[in-house]
Amino acid sequence: MVGAMHGAALFAAMGVMGVLSFLIALFIAAIFLSLAGKLVGIEKASIGRSMIAILGGGILGGIVTLLVALVFAPLAPLLGFLANLWVIKTVFETGWLRAFLAWLLSAVMAAVIMMLLAAFGLFTIGALSAL
Repeated sequence: MVGAMHGAALFAAMGVMGVLSFLIALFIAAIFLSLAGKLVGIEKASIGRSMIAILGGGILGGIVTLLVALVFAPLAPLLGFLANLWVIKTVFETGWLRAFLAWLLSAVMAAVIMMLLAAFGLFTIGALSAL
C-alpha cells in the first residue's frame, strides 16, 4: 500500500513539473516575442499579450493544420502557419508584415541565445529542436 501511494505521489509530481515546465517555456518564448515586437515597432507588444499570442497561435495553428491535412495535406503547414501569424497580428493589433517580422525576429533571437548557451555548455544543442 505504501508503494502505491509513493507511485501516485511521484506521478502527481511529474504532472506538476510538466505544467511548471510548460509555463516557464511559455514565459521565456513570450519574452522573445515581446522584445521582437517592440523592436519591429509594435506598440502593444507586451509579455502578457505575447503569452496569449503564443498559446492561441499554437492551438489555432494546430487545429487548422490538422483539419486542412485531412482535406489537402500539402497545404496544411502553410495554412497552419498563417493561422498562427493571424493570431499574433490580432493580439498585437498590427499588420501582417510586422507580425511576421516579430515572429521571425523572436525565432532568430531564441536560436542565437540557445546557441550561445550551448557554446558555454549550459545545455545541449539538441534543445534547438524545440524551435
